[in-house]
Amino acid sequence: MGKDSEFYKGKKKAQTIRLRELLIQLPPCAVDYIHSKEVTSQVSTLVQYSYDLITFFTFMKDQNPVFRNKDPKEISVDLISKISPEDILEYQRYLELNVDRNHYHENGKKAIARKMSPLRGMFKFLLVYKKIKENPMELVPLPRLKKDKNIIRMNAAEVQSMMNTAEYGAGTMSDRQRKFAEKTKFRDVAILTLILNTGIRVSECNGLDLNDVDLNANTLTIVRKGGAQDLLYFGDLVHDAISDYLELERKGIQVREGHEKAMFLSLQGKRISVDAIENLVKKYAKIAVPNKKITPHKLRSTYGTALYRETGDIRLVADVLGHENINTTIDYYAAIEDEHKRQARNAVDYKKMNKDQ
Repeated sequence: MGKDSEFYKGKKKAQTIRLRELLIQLPPCAVDYIHSKEVTSQVSTLVQYSYDLITFFTFMKDQNPVFRNKDPKEISVDLISKISPEDILEYQRYLELNVDRNHYHENGKKAIARKMSPLRGMFKFLLVYKKIKENPMELVPLPRLKKDKNIIRMNAAEVQSMMNTAEYGAGTMSDRQRKFAEKTKFRDVAILTLILNTGIRVSECNGLDLNDVDLNANTLTIVRKGGAQDLLYFGDLVHDAISDYLELERKGIQVREGHEKAMFLSLQGKRISVDAIENLVKKYAKIAVPNKKITPHKLRSTYGTALYRETGDIRLVADVLGHENINTTIDYYAAIEDEHKRQARNAVDYKKMNKDQ
């Protein structure tokens, strides 16, 4: 159950093996930096850091004369100390737009900032431990990210339209789409209902096992983003949707070996993937809410906003959504405050007030 399930143990093991495969491709001092983050970071985060550092050192090998034809894992700290702010700026421009085998790769400001983060961390680590005398990253401005107050979410009518599309289909569906949707109708309705009424992340939904859901107590055991286990409560809508799926659809699926404990299954009898959940959400949203780009995270935002609107308790929203930092939750608060501001535009009518006097 939860983080002790075979799924999460297997996932962590696979990530650990992948991390070791990546580390042997990095310079020793970069490996030391990754190891220094092991206590405070998830393995999946370290895997992404390693990918980003490999990309940087590969770029230096291909583009910088000092590093020409140097195998990244053989790059010494003395050579790294020769990296200048100009080199890093050039790399940042490369991230913005580069061509690989006639394919263009673009990154927005948010993606660039994320890819530069482990690089900044590595140089800071080397400076603190006196491996280098100067940190070139200190002179490199990172992309300035503006906080988007207009978080995309759905209103009640749009939520209902999406649920109706999943449950009953839509006139715009082709016969093939309708036939396929009929095979997974109860699963899809259960997943949409679950996310829209608990706010769980797509990865938390993907990781659910049968014994994580207690239909007698209406509780859900999930593994959060940081690996912590949490218990959530759900209402009758979720209870009924999951019950229907288990009784009317899942029982008829021939489950593949190793996937017997998974709550949500694909038509192939395997645990449903994160990509599959994202695709099914986009499929129904494209039909029901064509003017908005809806993802599983937007369903989560929809729930968070609705929960705050009903309770006015920002800490409750933070707790239910599993936000470690309450500032993340303020986004939902800001959305409601914006609604209040819009209501204020017609709140004062001096002519009417004068007549009433």
